[in-house]
Parts: sequence; structure tokens; C-alpha cells
Amino acid sequence: MNPNPKMAWNADRLDMRAFALAGASLQADDPLNRFERLLAEAHLDAETQFSALQVHWQAHGEMRPGAKGGAPAVWLHLEARTSMPLTCQRCLGPADTVLVVDRWFRFVADEAAAEAEDDHCEEDLLALEPRPSLHELLEDELLMELPLVPMHEVCPLPVVMQAADPGVGQEGDGPQRRNPFAELARLKK
Repeated sequence: MNPNPKMAWNADRLDMRAFALAGASLQADDPLNRFERLLAEAHLDAETQFSALQVHWQAHGEMRPGAKGGAPAVWLHLEARTSMPLTCQRCLGPADTVLVVDRWFRFVADEAAAEAEDDHCEEDLLALEPRPSLHELLEDELLMELPLVPMHEVCPLPVVMQAADPGVGQEGDGPQRRNPFAELARLKK
């Protein structure tokens, strides 16, 4: 079914049933600052080209036959891609990280129906009401794609991989710190 060119879709409060019945699609390139929680994870410094940080996304709705001859089901295919700087946990510098989302969601009447069916199905379930925000759904999915420990493959600067107590010197380095156990052994005599 071709999308109706006269129909305007509101991505912040989408009527998913009408969107799927129309077989409609939406796509956009939104600035990263549109997604506040995702932006909070970014490593932003003076060198970051803030205006270049974009989230490219597209959504497509469709109706599919229901399970076991039931009523047709509302489905949404959501795809997104962005590259954002995260803080490398080795060198603490910015590490460009690509985040990719490619997910299908099935919509059910309400939260109670989603909760009841959730344990018995493999697909992700969402409620038709209240009307979902594609931007919030997209932000949730991108946040779940963040790596637990962002790191460069190879850090651009050498990384110090050990720490030293400034009071403990190497042989020939200034005053040596006394071993507390040696002191206890001396007192025990």
C-alpha cells in the first residue's frame, strides 16, 4: 500500500494503527541534542564538531496477519544509525562509536495486554495507547546499544598502565618507605 502523501505523521505522538494501515514510512536526520539522555553520554569537548553529530533514522509501519488466525497486528520497523564520541575508559579521550538499531516491534491494545503476552512471545511488545513517541523509543534503543566499556581499538596516545605510590621509590630513588611488617617483627623481638 502506498503512503498517503496528504497524511502528516507526528513522530512525537504517532497513531501507530493508522501509520501501519497506511504502510507509511518516516525518516529524518535529527541533531544529537534532540536526544538529551543520549547526549549526556557523549564526550563533548572543544574539538567536537557538535553540529556534525546527527542521528539518521527511519520507521516503517505495516499490518501482519495475527497469530492463529487472529486480527491483524500492528508492526513497526525502526532503524537508526549514529556515530558519537564516548569517553574511552583507557585513555579518557573521545572514542568515536557507531551505534546501530534495527528492531521490529509489535503493538498491542494496552500495557496490560503487553505485560500478559510478554512472557510468551519473542518479539518486542509495545502498547498502542498512550500514543508512542518515535523519538523516545529511538533514544531508548540507542541507549541500549551503548557499549558497557567504550574504548579505542588502539588509543591515539600512550596509556600509562600502572600506578605508583609516590612514597614508594625504586632502588636509588630518594628515601625508602619502611615495611610495616618488618617494624612489627623488630618490635616483637
